[in-house]
Amino acid sequence: MLQGLSQAAREAKSWPFEQARVLLDRVLRLRLDDSERDLAATLIAQGKFGELVRTLPALTEPVIFQCGYGASGLPHMGTFGEAARPTMVRNAFRALTEDAIPTQLIVFSDDMDGLRKIPDNVPNREMLEEDRDKPVTSVRDPFGEHESFGAHNNARLRAFLDGFGFDYTFMSSTETYRSGRFDEVLLRILERFDAVMAIMLPTLGEERRATYSPFLPISPKSGRVLQAPTLERNVEKGTIVFADEDGERTEVPVTGGHVKLQWRPDWAARWTALKVDFEASGKDLVDSVRVSNKIVRALGGEPPEAFHYELFMDENNQKISKSKGNGLTMEEWLRYGTPESLAYYMYQSPKSAKRLFFDVIPKATDEYLSHLDAYHRATAEKNAPAIDNPAWHVHRGAPPAKGSPVSFSLLLNLVSAADASTKEILWGFLERYIPGATPQSEPLLDKLAGYALNYYEDFVKPSKQFRSPTDQERAAMQDLVARLKALPAGADAEAIQNEVFEAGKQGGFEPLRAWFGALYEVLLGQSTGPRFGSFVAIFGVERTIALIERGLAGELAGA
Repeated sequence: MLQGLSQAAREAKSWPFEQARVLLDRVLRLRLDDSERDLAATLIAQGKFGELVRTLPALTEPVIFQCGYGASGLPHMGTFGEAARPTMVRNAFRALTEDAIPTQLIVFSDDMDGLRKIPDNVPNREMLEEDRDKPVTSVRDPFGEHESFGAHNNARLRAFLDGFGFDYTFMSSTETYRSGRFDEVLLRILERFDAVMAIMLPTLGEERRATYSPFLPISPKSGRVLQAPTLERNVEKGTIVFADEDGERTEVPVTGGHVKLQWRPDWAARWTALKVDFEASGKDLVDSVRVSNKIVRALGGEPPEAFHYELFMDENNQKISKSKGNGLTMEEWLRYGTPESLAYYMYQSPKSAKRLFFDVIPKATDEYLSHLDAYHRATAEKNAPAIDNPAWHVHRGAPPAKGSPVSFSLLLNLVSAADASTKEILWGFLERYIPGATPQSEPLLDKLAGYALNYYEDFVKPSKQFRSPTDQERAAMQDLVARLKALPAGADAEAIQNEVFEAGKQGGFEPLRAWFGALYEVLLGQSTGPRFGSFVAIFGVERTIALIERGLAGELAGA
C-alpha cells in the first residue's frame, strides 16, 4: 500500500511529508557515520530502501513516535489529536521510506501523576477528594467500573483509539516506573542531579526554587505524591532522603516506582529511556519542550524532533481542558459526524487555532467529502495516488473507493423540509434521487443520514426561525414556482439550479447570494444551506413547489 511512493513523497508539500523528511534526516544523522550516510544517500536516491535497511543494521531499530495522555481527566478531542497527528507523520514517513524502516507509535499515559485537580465532569467527587494527590492509578474509580480512576481513563482512551483503528503501543507510566524500565535513566538523573537543577531552577519562581527537586517521592505512609525537597542524595545506594508528611526523614530508592519525576524531567526521561524520535505537542508547551530538551542533553541523549500545533478552543474561545470538560468529547463528535471527519479536522491547518464545538461538524464533514471526491479525480488523472490530498492522510494511504453522492448539509436540509424522523423516511427521497441506491450500496450515505437526524434534532430544530418574505422575495418566489412547474419531467439538479439562478436575477437580487439566503430563511428557517438545485432534485419538484407556496402563505413563519 505504501510502496512505490518515495519519489512522490520527497516532493510532497503537505505538512506530514515535510515532517517525515525532517525525521528521516534525523535518523540518518544519529544512527549512521559519515561513510554510512554517503551510502544511504546513494541508495535512497535510487529508491532502494530494502537494500538500505539490509546493508545498514542501525536502521532496523524502529523509529519511535510518541504522544502523551494525562490520565487525570477523561479523554477529549485534543487527546485524540495528539495521537492522530503523529500517526499522519508516521504514515508519511512509511511512504517516504517505502515502509522499509520499522516504526512504532507509543501512546504514553501519565497515570502515575498525583491527582491535583478534581475534574468537573465526573461523579463521586467527594471520594476523589479523599484520594487527592495519590497517583491516578491509586485513586478509586468514581465510576465504579475499574480498579482505579487511571485504569478507567486509560480504558476510555484505548477503546476509542482501537475503534478508530490506530496502530499503537500503549504504555502506562505506573507500569514503566515500577517495572524498572526507567531505572537506568532515574539513576542517571540522581547522578547528574546538579546539572538537572541548574536547568530547572531558572525556570521557577523564587518560592518554588527553594523547595524544588526533580524527584517527587511517593509517601510510604499515605501513598501520596509529595512535592518535597530532596534533603540527601546517595548515588551509590541509588536513594534520596526527604521529609514525609509527618516530618519524619525517610529514605527511598529512586528506582522501582518509589518516586515520580516532575513533569519536565519526566518528559526528558521518557524521551531518553524510550529513544523517542518524534513528538507533537501544543503551542503552549514550546517553553517546556525547550527545557526538557536541555535535560535530555544533560543526560547524554538527543531530544526528539518536535512539531508544535495550535490549540483547540471551545465556543467561548477558551482553551479546552480535560479537567474543565469543556469543548467536545470524542463521543459527542461521533454522535454527529464520522470518525473520518474528525481526523480531517485534526489534519487541516495544525498551525492555526480552531474552535472545537458542535457547529464545526457539518462543515468539516462536507470538506472531508469534497477532498475524498477530489482524491479520486486526481488519482485517476495522474494514475497515481494523490498523496498530498487530506483524504490520503485521513485514511492512512487507503481512502475508500467512493464517498457520498449527497453532502451532509444537503441531508440536514432534507431532514428539515421533510420533517423526517427516521432514516427510512430519508431513504424514501434518496432512492428516487439515486436510482438503485440502498443503505447497503451506499454505506457512507446511510451513516451520514443517521448523523444528520441526530444533528438536526439536537441543534437545528431548536434554533429554526422562519420569516415571511419581503415583497421583492415574494415576487421572485412566485416566479420560481412558475419556472419549476414548467420544467420537463425528470429535470436534473443542474437544470433546476439554472432556473433558481434566473428567478433571482430577474428578481433584481444583488448580490445573488441574498436570493439564496432568502430561500433558506423563508423555507427552511435558517440563514445558509446547500446548493438549492440539488435540494429540489432530492426533495422533489412538486414538494418544493408546495413548500414555497406554504412559505408565501405565511404558514411556515407562523408555525
